[in-house]
Amino acid sequence: MKKEDVMNILDWKTKQSNVEVPFFPARVLLQDFTGIPAMVDFAAMREAVKILGGDPKKVHPACPTDLTVDHSLQIDFSKCAIQNAPNPGGGDLQKAGKLSPLRAQPKKLPCRSQTTCRGSCDSGELGRNSGKLSSQIENTPILCPFHLQPVPEPETVLKNQEVEFGRNRERLQFFKWSSRVFKNVAVIPPGTGMAHQVNLEYLSRVVFEEDDFLFPDSVVGTDSHITMVNGLGILGWGVGGIETEAVMLGLPVSLTLPEVVGCELTGSSNPFVTSIDVVLGITKHLRQVGVVGKFVEFFGSGVSQLSIVDRTTIANMCPEYGAILSFFPVDNVTLKHLEHTGFDKAKLESMETYLKAVKLFRHDQDNSGEPMYSQVIRIHLNSIVASVSGPKRPQDRVAVTDMKRDFQACLNEKVGFKGFQIAAEKQKENVSIRYEGSEYQLSHGSVVMAAVTSCTNNCNPSVMLAAGLLAKKAVDAGLQVKPYIRTSLSPGSGMVTHYLSSSGVLPYLSQLGFEIVGYGCSTCVGNTAPVSEAVLNAVKQGDLVTCGVLSGNKNFEGRLCDCVRANYLASPPLVVAYAIAGTVNIDFQTEPLGTDATGKSIYLQDIWPSREEVHQMEEERVVLSMFKALKEKMEMGNKRWNSLEAPDSVLFPWDLKSTYIRCPSFFDKLTKEPVALQPIENAHVLLYLGDSVTTDHISPAGSIARSSAAAKYLTNRGLTPREFNSYGARRGNDAVMTRGTFANIKLFNKFLGKPAPKTIHFPSGQTLDVFEAAELYQKEGVPLIILAGKKYGSGNSRDWAAKGPYLLGVKAVLAESYEKIHKDHLIGIGIAPLQFLPGENADSLGLSGRETFSLAFPEELSPGVTLTIKTNTGKVFSVIASFENDVEVTLYKHGGLLNFVARKFS
Repeated sequence: MKKEDVMNILDWKTKQSNVEVPFFPARVLLQDFTGIPAMVDFAAMREAVKILGGDPKKVHPACPTDLTVDHSLQIDFSKCAIQNAPNPGGGDLQKAGKLSPLRAQPKKLPCRSQTTCRGSCDSGELGRNSGKLSSQIENTPILCPFHLQPVPEPETVLKNQEVEFGRNRERLQFFKWSSRVFKNVAVIPPGTGMAHQVNLEYLSRVVFEEDDFLFPDSVVGTDSHITMVNGLGILGWGVGGIETEAVMLGLPVSLTLPEVVGCELTGSSNPFVTSIDVVLGITKHLRQVGVVGKFVEFFGSGVSQLSIVDRTTIANMCPEYGAILSFFPVDNVTLKHLEHTGFDKAKLESMETYLKAVKLFRHDQDNSGEPMYSQVIRIHLNSIVASVSGPKRPQDRVAVTDMKRDFQACLNEKVGFKGFQIAAEKQKENVSIRYEGSEYQLSHGSVVMAAVTSCTNNCNPSVMLAAGLLAKKAVDAGLQVKPYIRTSLSPGSGMVTHYLSSSGVLPYLSQLGFEIVGYGCSTCVGNTAPVSEAVLNAVKQGDLVTCGVLSGNKNFEGRLCDCVRANYLASPPLVVAYAIAGTVNIDFQTEPLGTDATGKSIYLQDIWPSREEVHQMEEERVVLSMFKALKEKMEMGNKRWNSLEAPDSVLFPWDLKSTYIRCPSFFDKLTKEPVALQPIENAHVLLYLGDSVTTDHISPAGSIARSSAAAKYLTNRGLTPREFNSYGARRGNDAVMTRGTFANIKLFNKFLGKPAPKTIHFPSGQTLDVFEAAELYQKEGVPLIILAGKKYGSGNSRDWAAKGPYLLGVKAVLAESYEKIHKDHLIGIGIAPLQFLPGENADSLGLSGRETFSLAFPEELSPGVTLTIKTNTGKVFSVIASFENDVEVTLYKHGGLLNFVARKFS
């Protein structure tokens, strides 16, 4: 960092939002879905550097880089019954003798000399349909709820993990190769835990000690939950794969000096409000205030009342209201938590002394005055009520007390973010289904999926224990979950299983159908078993708006399942509550969840656990031993991973037949020096899109539809639909990912006037899949652009949301505004982000999208320069080249970050 940069930071009042400062994070965190393309790019870069005459051995991450394999899990087995046949995915490994499936061996562990057992330690009785016991696998064991003695894992975990290793063998071998040949790369194998969870429990340093220097821990990475560590006093945020690769190669994150908004928390929340409700309340408030592109720092008396897990959950949602990060400084609560989780006492003393000396420590009783911020927002915790979020976006908060009214309003509203436009005479529609020998009624609002997912919330013991206690009280009261509802529990780590077991609530969750299915992302990214045929037929018959309820942080329409139109985010105890109710069309204050054996109505308030109950259980069960167990597990790995074979050659031995790992074409035309910027001439519009197009609409995610271009590619290579796996698992294959770009069924292309992953190829007039149209344009040598509205690229940071359009031949995007991370990715891959002048858009300029567009770049391209676009119809208008700084201009001139970095190594 230069002296000028330091002076700009010190003069923050006048320089914020106006100058760029470089930031060098201490470390990088990757998860496998977004991490594999980064590591594939590194492998391909070694090839490119060698071709240009450089030394490929020099291509290494310059800072500690941890890659957690946590997104490969799919729910092939649920409730110890086969929901889908095992999907081998990566070829016939079993037939070829390369994979030896583990066979479940029935086994029962006694209570080791315990003579007063009040319940069975046979895990076959822990699940609703758990079946026989399975052999022990390398996860934190489930414990006997009465004696805390190990018992075998449920058969579902064993089977799902077995299939996961078989299905993803090629990817796992590539990861292992990466950890061997690249310095500073550590791979955390499947079955260990989620990236954000492991980051909090194991990887975080808070203060780095290196070469006799102390400096604050900081991290960037590809996981959208990186920001959770801000609750631990660690500066961190997600920047996507392309920028993360730059950091891994020793380049700084170029950051516009942000405004720092102080958010003062006062008061205390009422007993029925969970930290998730606080999250949703703060999310809505900060969205309304407007903190996009800013830092948020929490202070005030209310902060001391929040535990570390509460803080990390709150910090996790900052991408949803557009802030770069939400920061909780280290204080006494932080130090107590770190001591609780096994930090060395001498390390803690050194940390405290250092943080106080550099004024990074928050004092609970500091009355010296309010910190200096660009802006101050005040939120009273006692004003926050229990809430959910939906039915289609995480920012649309709904108070639980208003849920029934709000859902009914959604049925009436025209189709949009809050509407389904169901005719009044159809809103009372009921469809009978027969399931497992019993008759049930489905209607609008019926819950058909309920998932306590591995994402976001189950790293918070208070809400997970609250869900368990609620389940216990519900079972004791005789309440049940209807069997047709797809229920699942996918913990973020074995630690969650540990404290749910040791607290004695896991059997009750299991009895309601929330049985552990494995460790990793599942329902929240569409990796779930489909709803039953009976439910699917009923939904189609009645055109029903059925619902999914999950404790994740994403709920865009169609994300969980095509047939589930309304998705609500809720705290884990509310997920269980709505599953018991069987509908979101309920007023919990006046309508019962069900009745007990005597016919007495049971209301939610009758089974809702008190804060005192939850805190007592948290103190008793979430103890030091859990964190020690995780660390031991991290250091030992597991048998499947340890025995996995992988090459250790300098260059990766690409398998041309592989449908998982492929050398991408980003470096195919790389030259020693960048060529002059070329004009974009007579470009056609590939897609004409509206407002709030998310990276979910752009980037391939979830399952691969059988009729898609990606499916055709895989079929032509001899794979059956059962072997397709998911887009996430195939992010290391650019051919699959390019074909899956803009393949979302909810993509609304104005050329068509309806949602569909298709567009018009104007020279021929054909309506084609987006990839097929782009392929024709490329064969004809026609460049492409995309027209869009406001907030283009919102949602998760995904590098393939930029890489995919680039490989489709898109040279520029012209939008009213962008989500910053996605705009950075466009520049990083070599796509020009163009912006309409304020107050203008495609409609106001009279553009149909059927024109061809031409523009030239000045020889001295500069940030924010105005460019002129000409169409073949004679229309001429001005746009802004949305480059924020000289670094972005440099990257664009080089054709993107990857080319820039490869040239530096050559």
